[in-house]
Amino acid sequence: MLDFYQQLAAALKQNAVVLATVTNTKGSVPREVGAKMFISADGKTYGTIGGGAGEAKVCQQALQVLQTGEKQFVEIDLSGVPQRETQGVCGGTMLVLLELWKGSESLNLVNQIIDTLTSGGMGAIATPFTPNEKPYLLTEPYLITSLKTTELIEPLLPPPTLLIIGAGHIAVSLAQIAKIAGFQVIVQDDRPDFATEERFPEASLLLAEPITSIQKILEKISNLYVALVTRGYLHDLAALRTLCNYQVQYIGMVGSKKRVTTVYKTLQNEGFTTEFLHQIYAPIGLDIGALTPEEIAVSICAELIKVRRGGSGISLSEKISRE
Repeated sequence: MLDFYQQLAAALKQNAVVLATVTNTKGSVPREVGAKMFISADGKTYGTIGGGAGEAKVCQQALQVLQTGEKQFVEIDLSGVPQRETQGVCGGTMLVLLELWKGSESLNLVNQIIDTLTSGGMGAIATPFTPNEKPYLLTEPYLITSLKTTELIEPLLPPPTLLIIGAGHIAVSLAQIAKIAGFQVIVQDDRPDFATEERFPEASLLLAEPITSIQKILEKISNLYVALVTRGYLHDLAALRTLCNYQVQYIGMVGSKKRVTTVYKTLQNEGFTTEFLHQIYAPIGLDIGALTPEEIAVSICAELIKVRRGGSGISLSEKISRE
């Protein structure tokens, strides 16, 4: 979400754009309510509402909105009915709102949204459906919880942050993939030659410091995920002794069965609770047969997404066969 609005701000500094937002869905569709993309006058797009013929239809209609400035709703039918204009067999329908964003007023709103997301403050973006009303920012909690049928209210949630502890081969690939998947990335390693900008250009913060430096992160970031990909179990132990005092969304630890067992036994002997140990995903990642650092990074990121989105982790083909 943060990256999208940053790109939108950059585009608005150049020219007007049309913002496309999914406002309603029914049945099986490729994107959720709130999914967005914007279309510029030259036809370039950023983001996606699902791709395919439906998205092409939205882009075509967006050119009209650029000319008229009037909001439009576009229905994308993916039911597979032959007479429908758009082709798709997902099984559902999507309603997409197109609205013109231009000038300093729109840019100021986008900058407010960016400030809310980066500061960790509470807010929501309200998008009225009526023709003459413009989007606006909600900042009061009691307003955010109020629901209206004439507008879409979307909470502004800070992007999830992935703290990667250890800066070896797996960490390099994991930082790249996690950034693409929408995570803000922080890397910690006490070796200055490893935790460098050259190795981790995706990282928003590098901590080439002892493990105790992560405390400053743990105290400030609420939506935090942690991946332990260290060079040895002693570093895992040091990290876990610190992490046990904080609430995080996810803790994953790389390692063989023997390494994981050694860590667990050591912590149990130190008095750590079984409840805390059960929070740790170890060995880290989903079982996809990964061998190389790059493949292991993919399996880790897949598990991160599974936890974040509440997925099952099973093959989609297997899931369909069960249904």
